Amino acid sequence: MIKLSIITVNYNNVAGLQKTIMSVQNQIFKDFEHIIIDGGSSDGGVDLIKKHEKRISYWISETDRGIYHAMNKGIEKAKGEYLLMLNSGDYLQDNLVLETVFNKSNLSDIIYGNVLWDDNGEKYLETFPNVLTFGFLRSGFLSHQAAFIRRKLHGLVGLYDEKYRIISDQKFFLLAICKYNVSYEHLPLAISICDRNGISCKPENFKLIHTEKKNVIAEEFPAFIQDYIKLDENINKYNFSKHILVVRIREKVKKWLNY
Repeated sequence: MIKLSIITVNYNNVAGLQKTIMSVQNQIFKDFEHIIIDGGSSDGGVDLIKKHEKRISYWISETDRGIYHAMNKGIEKAKGEYLLMLNSGDYLQDNLVLETVFNKSNLSDIIYGNVLWDDNGEKYLETFPNVLTFGFLRSGFLSHQAAFIRRKLHGLVGLYDEKYRIISDQKFFLLAICKYNVSYEHLPLAISICDRNGISCKPENFKLIHTEKKNVIAEEFPAFIQDYIKLDENINKYNFSKHILVVRIREKVKKWLNY
């Protein structure tokens, strides 16, 4: 069995796909396959794939039902022990990343690192916690571009839920860790550089993300809903009280300085 399947989903992003392909092909570590699922691109993406197809294990270009349908198609073709979702426009941080990750004898079910976000040329690091709690996974996220998932987990947890538009990968992490108690490990290194202009980063989609997350909790953990409603209310009250206190302290300091 090969160690890793890298799955790239692409649609009309030929420049981004070029960056992704080259970052994969330049890796020192070679025990992987690269799968590309294209959604029927018309911008030259297919020609680019054909140019590199000798080093691509499997590719297809056809209309799909959305990003998670495309990702699931890649999973169904994958043969690696681990999976990495590295979509077009995202690329591995350097040529040694995969060598560093897999240069270990004991590996957890989910191995995740950090990401460098590229916000129109300005890069900044986002780190993820060593301990993944229900609270963090409920409100936060893990980057699938920085997570290596043991392929057999999709047999246990399921494929990505195609009824959700944005948070199906987060639903997978929530179920895998909080329901099925799979093993995981955080590596303190940047795995990939990701485009900050993706669908989950756009402010106009934040309301949908919040709604989809609420629906996942209601569907999978209904007994927790009332507890977290109360927790959110208490957090909001605490933050409001803290804000009032800071304002009053500032006013007193201002008066003292003007005394």
